[in-house]
Amino acid sequence: MAEKVVVGMSGGVDSSVAALLLKRQGYDVVGVTMQIWQEETSAAGEQGGCCGFSAVEDARRVAETLDIPHYVMNFRREFRENVMDYFVAEYLAGRTPNPCIACNRYVKWEAMLHRSLEIGADYIATGHYAGITRLENGRYAVQKAVTAKKDQTYALYSLTQEQLAHTLMPVGAYTKEEIRQMAGEAGLPVADKPDSQEICFIPDNDYAAFIDREAGERVPKPGCFVTKEGETLGRHLGITHYTVGQRKGLNLAMGRPVFVTEIRPETDEVVIGESEDVFGDTLHCSRISYMGMADLSEPREVTAKIRYAHAGEKCVIEKEGEDQIRVTFKKPVRAITPGQAVVFYEDDYVLGGGTII
Repeated sequence: MAEKVVVGMSGGVDSSVAALLLKRQGYDVVGVTMQIWQEETSAAGEQGGCCGFSAVEDARRVAETLDIPHYVMNFRREFRENVMDYFVAEYLAGRTPNPCIACNRYVKWEAMLHRSLEIGADYIATGHYAGITRLENGRYAVQKAVTAKKDQTYALYSLTQEQLAHTLMPVGAYTKEEIRQMAGEAGLPVADKPDSQEICFIPDNDYAAFIDREAGERVPKPGCFVTKEGETLGRHLGITHYTVGQRKGLNLAMGRPVFVTEIRPETDEVVIGESEDVFGDTLHCSRISYMGMADLSEPREVTAKIRYAHAGEKCVIEKEGEDQIRVTFKKPVRAITPGQAVVFYEDDYVLGGGTII
């Protein structure tokens, strides 16, 4: 009897081709689209994103073409608690979160995998551009995709060994062009569908307005732009409007480009500095997830990425406590941002990562 795999179908071309490939490989494929929108009338849900109303319809049409069953699973509560509420709380604390990492860890995997195993599935699968391999030390790790510009391993560093053991990622072995070509040849109705670029629950990309609506009375009040020496430069709109490294939208007439170098939620101050002030060679991270390595017993030289689009930089990582790692870069890196993930790589594999503090 064929092994059963539940494919998380977002209505996009990548997850659609993941289902196509797995069916061709002989799996018993079931398509599932996650329902995460909080209100049935949400305008964002109607417009799409990866899990909106149009996504459900597109996924259903693909499943029909592939002749596989398709279901919608409700994960509204999990998404609200672990992604949206987390996103708002982090910004209110002066940090810049990555909601896709939280969604991957707690919704797409923890919640969907648990429910899929309950209905008799052996695996879940997604359309991520990444692979999964078992290393010589016996541990599972995500592996970089064949196409560097689409690689999505950064957002997957927090998956557990149990989750990886029950996950398939067939798309990572192909380029985007090959995926679209396969979709077209198979007659999938989403072959030419554009990729979603924004955070799914903020389709207009206006983070600050979303946070203002969600935070209610907790919204930070306007405060002061200051230098690191404490000189006041002007007034700002509230700390949730800014992130480390930001240059545009500051509305400061300094006569030269200046940048956000620090956010201080306890005083509602946003620290402004020069270009060189945005660079640093050391960071500390917590909430550590180990993947390709079981632990960090001694200093280790690795490559680390400090944001999704970062190319990566050589560094030495060493433990500072049970749940904290110090990262020392060989060359200074730009805009080390509290709340973002730092992910450790060795060769093409993810060793682990944590949240920058």
